[in-house]
Amino acid sequence: MSKTRGEIVRRGEFRDRFGMTIPVVLAPMGGGPSTPELVAAVSNAGGLGSLAAAYSNGERIEQDIAAIRKLTSRPFAVNLFSPQAQLPLNDGVTAVADFLRPYHERLGLKAPELPQKPIEDFDEQLEAVAKAAPPIVSFTFGLLPQKASDRLKAQGTFLMGTATTVEEARQLERAGVDAVIAQGSEAGAHRGTFAVPAEEALIGTVALVPQVVDAVRVPVIASGGIMDGRGLVAALALGASAVQMGTAFLACKEAGTNTAYREALLRGREDTTTLTRAFSGRMARGLSNEFIEKWNAAEMEYLPYPWQNAFTQPMRRAAAAAKQAGLLSLWAGQGLGMMRETTAAQLMKELQEQMKEAWAKLKEQMR
Repeated sequence: MSKTRGEIVRRGEFRDRFGMTIPVVLAPMGGGPSTPELVAAVSNAGGLGSLAAAYSNGERIEQDIAAIRKLTSRPFAVNLFSPQAQLPLNDGVTAVADFLRPYHERLGLKAPELPQKPIEDFDEQLEAVAKAAPPIVSFTFGLLPQKASDRLKAQGTFLMGTATTVEEARQLERAGVDAVIAQGSEAGAHRGTFAVPAEEALIGTVALVPQVVDAVRVPVIASGGIMDGRGLVAALALGASAVQMGTAFLACKEAGTNTAYREALLRGREDTTTLTRAFSGRMARGLSNEFIEKWNAAEMEYLPYPWQNAFTQPMRRAAAAAKQAGLLSLWAGQGLGMMRETTAAQLMKELQEQMKEAWAKLKEQMR
């Protein structure tokens, strides 16, 4: 799709609209790392903080948004999972329970038991988000239900959806999103894929972003493997309006990353991540560990999301408390070798300085 110069120039309005002085969107990181303190710190530093709310009930969402607003007056986003991703249960419960049983015994847990409610109620979450009226709502795993999208748009909410292919980006644009997050295969945590099997949507960030930029007229946020100012400059050169970063913030002081997870991340390298469905039933990128390796060796059939995620949750929570990283979902992107321990404000400052340095080097090389 060809674009006029005016359409390309308007992409900078995304940053201007939300007062961003650094083109960084904090990735919403569920399961603990996403805290109101981290969200506010990124927004206060000139980026756009994002709250992961997909695993929270309505009351928790309201509390977290209120806490963010006490810490910042700047814009922030709230992230939800599309209910489109929720699949019916298959007949593999007994096999998965048998596989989990030794780990439950090791952690002092009762026998594995599949919960009747595998995930928080989307309608309750939507009600809480709409009531709190954050300026931005992002979502992944599919399209929002039309009623949900219409309700949020009617109250002026800016919507951002996640795409892992060009076709997904086009579907999101047709559904009315205001920006597309283009998630490359290097990204940590769950794949946002919804239009094709996840194995068919493992497109690298550098290849995906310019194709999405050319395919849609809304701003594009680049995501996947970007850890420093050089990556930011590269993404902007590809046509992105900003970059979404998650792994880079996992070791920040404000993140709720548990101790075992932090320690494993800081030991990780670019070649120690893998793609797996073992923990949740959805393909996700994280550090390879004992649970993934034994799951693969047993050639297990996973339960569909969100059932597998709910079934392994007690084990993961107990493993975090016991500091057993081998049983945790250690989500991380392929750039984790560049991770550093710092505060979110200091990291944002370093990113800005690195961007300036990268621009200067490029200009010198182009002479």
